[in-house]
Amino acid sequence: MPTHGEIQLEELTKRFADVAAVDGIDLHMPPGEFFTMLGPSGCGKTTTLRMIAGFQRPTSGKILLDEVDVAQVPPHKRNVNTVFQNYALFPHLDVAGNVGFGLKYLRCTKDEQRKRVAEALDLVQLCDFARRKPAQLSGGQQQRVALARALVLRPRVLLLDEPLGALDARLRKGLQVELKTLQAELGITFVFVTHDQEEALTMSDRVAVMNGGRVEQAGTPREVYEEPSTVFVADFLGVSNLLTGEASADGDGCALRVGERTFRARQGATSERGEVKAMIRPERIAVEEHGTVGENRMPGLVERAVFLGNSFELHVRVVGGDLLKVTMPNDGTGIPVEEGTAVALHLPAEALRVLAPSSPPVEVA
Repeated sequence: MPTHGEIQLEELTKRFADVAAVDGIDLHMPPGEFFTMLGPSGCGKTTTLRMIAGFQRPTSGKILLDEVDVAQVPPHKRNVNTVFQNYALFPHLDVAGNVGFGLKYLRCTKDEQRKRVAEALDLVQLCDFARRKPAQLSGGQQQRVALARALVLRPRVLLLDEPLGALDARLRKGLQVELKTLQAELGITFVFVTHDQEEALTMSDRVAVMNGGRVEQAGTPREVYEEPSTVFVADFLGVSNLLTGEASADGDGCALRVGERTFRARQGATSERGEVKAMIRPERIAVEEHGTVGENRMPGLVERAVFLGNSFELHVRVVGGDLLKVTMPNDGTGIPVEEGTAVALHLPAEALRVLAPSSPPVEVA
């Protein structure tokens, strides 16, 4: 399999009439990385993928594949391949015929074709299904056939456009692990498009969160989850509590005035001043006995307590009127809580993050 597959997007733009579907993005995808573009419908992620594949020409900007600009190169002359959500299998061909279809256009002998098809089917563990038709396969098996058909051509880059979207939740989870394991074994650059947050966090080496045709933030799954840089990223990725307050300078961080209380925040866009949004994840808030005092603590009343087995989800109304979600582990160490319980919440400064404004949304026609 190829050892290269570096992608560099420079000021990449795609306009449809007066609408910028992709608005001057810059992204670097090193060879051998599992890179995910994550965002809601209409954010530009699929358009970006289609430009990398060559199915759409950019309005401007560069698409560098191993340092060669392929922005104006037709799809069949790029060493990339695409797996679509609907798999696009040929119903009249068996599994082996589907996998080997693209080899007919390469200068391969019949023996070489058979060998490469067998290798590809072995990779996706479908050797015993070579003579079956697509209609005789499960959704997960069809997905693997589509993957083998792409891999048999030995691309430098594999593009995946929501390939697990048509599968049920249980099957998706299993195939997420299989797909990531296969990518690590092959060392091929995978560029994956999804709107599923959990999928992106589970599978990716790095994630680009897109909004309105722009990249709001790119980084490792842990970085974009724990250190979101904008309001959109914090709100879109996982569950977050957003607080409105006034930020002012305070040593190495900032002071955040929320209602009548002042909190310290040591992370985030601490250069932001004036009215800001701040974020803290539900699992980072500690529930303490009512009356507990100290830095970054505030009283509240539990309005709802939901038992989830390994944890409790609490909805706590705090002084000032905000409703905060809190995840409390069911490990036997926390204070007993039920609806109507008065508590104190500790919002640790290192977990309270002041956010930058998000990019304005762009509607895609």
